Amino acid sequence: MIEVRSLTKSYADLRRGTFVALDRLSFSARAGEVYGLLGPNGAGKTTALRILSTVLQPTSGSAIVNGFDCVTQPALVRHHIGFISANTAVYDRMTAWEMVEYFGRLYGMEKEPLRDRMESLFDRLQMQDIRDLLGAKMSTGMKQKVSIARAIVHDPPVLIFDEATSGLDVLVARALLDAVAELRDQGKCVVFSTHIMREAERLCDRVAIVHQGRMLAEGTLEELFETYGHTDLEDLFFDLIQKQGEKMAVVDNQ
Repeated sequence: MIEVRSLTKSYADLRRGTFVALDRLSFSARAGEVYGLLGPNGAGKTTALRILSTVLQPTSGSAIVNGFDCVTQPALVRHHIGFISANTAVYDRMTAWEMVEYFGRLYGMEKEPLRDRMESLFDRLQMQDIRDLLGAKMSTGMKQKVSIARAIVHDPPVLIFDEATSGLDVLVARALLDAVAELRDQGKCVVFSTHIMREAERLCDRVAIVHQGRMLAEGTLEELFETYGHTDLEDLFFDLIQKQGEKMAVVDNQ
């Protein structure tokens, strides 16, 4: 469903010269699984996901989503994905129902099928009590429910969650993780970026640990624990990050 090959994104920086946000990143994610992108803030996770959602263009490399190229076929890619982040905006002067309906119409859905789909979503996400509530009066958790509903209203095969639980209280975050698991069970391909190891342990079928735009390790938790001799993902994560930092320091001093 997603094929990323040697994805590179660099920027011109007046002080540092060229800054490389992604350095030949490669991975694949399949239908019916949650693929976790793990890394500290600034690791390149958001850059990669913005390329997958066609917001950014890569400097080099390729990203294919459901058979469509993110650079040459962006409109088709956008039709096949849903994107949710912690910063997804909700319009203050629109109700929950109006916002989800608006996005459904943007995706070209007809009135009757859209209404039926929305009724189902509002039931499943327990949103019926906020369907007429204006965005300006919603709590953070309510807004995140609306963000999920509008991202999946067109029933896309690929879902992208970019640090989606950031800033949420524990109950809302738990509900969001349950929603992600349900989407996986429906056969969706889900890419889930986070820096919270417990979320990845609970949710992800395979994970990639990314640091400074580079892939440090990839596999199931069992494969990673066996390869690197750890039994805890957080310990493994810090060990890999520390070793990468030491390696880069040696290179910089040469």
